[in-house]
Amino acid sequence: MPGMRRIFALGLLLIIFSGNALASEILVAAASDLSFPLKEIISTFEKKTRYMVKLTLGSSGNFQAQIINGAPFDIYMSADIDNVRQLEKLKLVEPNSTYVYAIGRIVLWVPNRSPIDIRKLRMESLLDRSAKKVAIANPQHAPYGRAAVAAMEYFKVYDRIKPRLVLGENIAQAAQFLSTGAADIGIIALSLAISDSMRTSGRYWVIPLDSYPRMEQGMAILTQARKAGHYDAAKVFHDWIATEDSRAILKKFGFFLPENPR
Repeated sequence: MPGMRRIFALGLLLIIFSGNALASEILVAAASDLSFPLKEIISTFEKKTRYMVKLTLGSSGNFQAQIINGAPFDIYMSADIDNVRQLEKLKLVEPNSTYVYAIGRIVLWVPNRSPIDIRKLRMESLLDRSAKKVAIANPQHAPYGRAAVAAMEYFKVYDRIKPRLVLGENIAQAAQFLSTGAADIGIIALSLAISDSMRTSGRYWVIPLDSYPRMEQGMAILTQARKAGHYDAAKVFHDWIATEDSRAILKKFGFFLPENPR
């Protein structure tokens, strides 16, 4: 019997510790344009707190649909704050947790091997005969794809290059098409263009802000976090993104920052 009691006590301790470990893990669904800055932010966050982050990167629109269908995320970081506000209307977001954490920007990017002088031709570069395949994110569910289409329409080139578009599932996949040679030119997030790999393998031209809608990127704590017992951990991470250290990293990767993110 004493042995059985010891086994029962050990099992109870394992359950308790397991529960604490799960409660300290934060499940974050984030737009793929955040790949590089967010990994740097998370590294610092995990070192300075007792929490761990499980990061999933992808399309903002796809994540929104998954959350509506019950995906077990704690934090949602969208490239379009309207996605978050739509979840608010469905009561899937914790009250008073929505805020704009950054303003996104887009660029025209070509690999170093390209003969196109994008700084001279700018958006006319898309009409160059060597630009046979043009990569953008899918505008149906990716905010950066919608921004790319808006910019092309503004410069009156969209109709002429539409047949040559190659659509990535998200902006990171569009960038991958460019880096692997599956596309000749493309419109991607500035945050990806200035990453080490893209900066050394190509060159870019920053598309003027007045040619596409302002890209307010928003985040919130999801009600799922409270149900899963992750709310306290999620709240710490949610607030961490608004700290000066996190904002400095976002700025380093080309994001504009709202004056008062909270």
